[in-house]
Amino acid sequence: MKGKVYLVGAGPGDYKLLTLKGLECIKKADVVVYDRLANINYLKEAKPDCEFIYVGKASSNHALPQDDINRVIADKAKEGKIVTRLKGGDPYVFGRGGEEGEVLFSEGIDFEVIPGITSAIGGLCYAGIPITHRDHASSFHVITGHLRDDDKENPEINWNALANTNGTLVFLMGVANLEKISANLIKEGKSKDTPVALVSWATRYNQRVITSTLENVYETAVRENVKPPTLIAVGEVVGLRDKLNFFENKPLFGKSIMVTRSRTQSSSLVEKIMDLGGNPIEIPTIKIDKFEDNTELENEIKNIKEYTYLVLTSKNGVDIFFDKLDEMGLDSRALANLKICAIGSATAKEIKNRGINADIVPGKFIAEYLFDELKPILKSTDKVLMPRAKNARDFLVDKIGEICEVKEVHTYETVVDPTRREEVLEVLTKDDINYITFASSSTVKNFVEIIGKENIDKLSNIKIISIGPITTQTAKEFNLNVYKEAEVATIDGMVKTIIED
Repeated sequence: MKGKVYLVGAGPGDYKLLTLKGLECIKKADVVVYDRLANINYLKEAKPDCEFIYVGKASSNHALPQDDINRVIADKAKEGKIVTRLKGGDPYVFGRGGEEGEVLFSEGIDFEVIPGITSAIGGLCYAGIPITHRDHASSFHVITGHLRDDDKENPEINWNALANTNGTLVFLMGVANLEKISANLIKEGKSKDTPVALVSWATRYNQRVITSTLENVYETAVRENVKPPTLIAVGEVVGLRDKLNFFENKPLFGKSIMVTRSRTQSSSLVEKIMDLGGNPIEIPTIKIDKFEDNTELENEIKNIKEYTYLVLTSKNGVDIFFDKLDEMGLDSRALANLKICAIGSATAKEIKNRGINADIVPGKFIAEYLFDELKPILKSTDKVLMPRAKNARDFLVDKIGEICEVKEVHTYETVVDPTRREEVLEVLTKDDINYITFASSSTVKNFVEIIGKENIDKLSNIKIISIGPITTQTAKEFNLNVYKEAEVATIDGMVKTIIED
């Protein structure tokens, strides 16, 4: 097999600023070679057996020299592998992608370049600064901030031309040379009152923007302890920040929220937090183990006409049940004689995605609420099918069984996922988590099992958000202090609770 290299721009940091083509390259890669400034969450999109090679570069601290990076991507491609070289920003905007491409060309290795959003544009945008504006700047200039250490002039930088243009100046990787940059511009005629913005960790939840003037910016940076990665924007457009600063006004901006859900269920909450400017820290506490070759489920589907009600209690249960229908050559028409019940709006939504509107959906994601709706209408002659998790609560089965016949079929099992214990403890030790969410009793139990009861005190300064009363009760049983409980027991309800706090 012939190998190939994709030089992919990962964008400035916001997870959703990666291009669709860049995402495709990650998904099909055998090897991902990634930088410090590429969002680490992109690695979750890779194949399970993908090899990850970190070549991150911090300021003046290279995990791997550029020549060695060139060698790694070339050698892996020569092994017949698909290599995705994931680079922060754009490969050709001070990303040394051109050098990597030249090496690949010289060695006869097939490659493609996938552009990315450069921080020079995207980072300024998220800071509320348009890089051009008809009233302020009709051009922009992106300049490397890496200057010579011997105080000699960088011959490729024409300071006089830069100082005397009315365009926006953006220096990347230049915070260490901020004093030289401002001095050179003022020396060549740039007004000392020109607005300057320092944008650190652009487009991320911890973005920080400091504004000053060209004359005072170095002293400001020292006083505010500005560190890399920081881009420097010089020009009148900086003055528009007060009007155009949309990102830092998002309701969850700057908040870190630990999400404890199953691996298959966390994406909805994670995405909502990201869209609202927060930092979701995804900690899967349980794995979903689907029961394969489930002959019991197949038999009940074959006899589906004997049932009058179908109760589905989770998104996982919906997926497994309808996948089995499809596997048996059936579709939703096989359920025409049934009343469909769903616990919670998320379960109902998944049923709707399968082409059916649920007949009964309680107002809250709690078994007791569904039973309250079923109790007045169930008859002794009814028969209820309930495909669900093996280790689910018995309440609904027991209560319905007091009225009519109910058949419970186990379709999957939730099991504790202990593989991230050390990672979770490390995150909790950093003491910068604002909230932790629990969306079910099982996630509370499993989270405590993962971290150990001896480490419960690490949650003492973190605001615990519970999805509903059953989850809250479980948390209390483990001596966890629930800060707030969602008024509506849904993911949206939890998010609303955090926002209103």
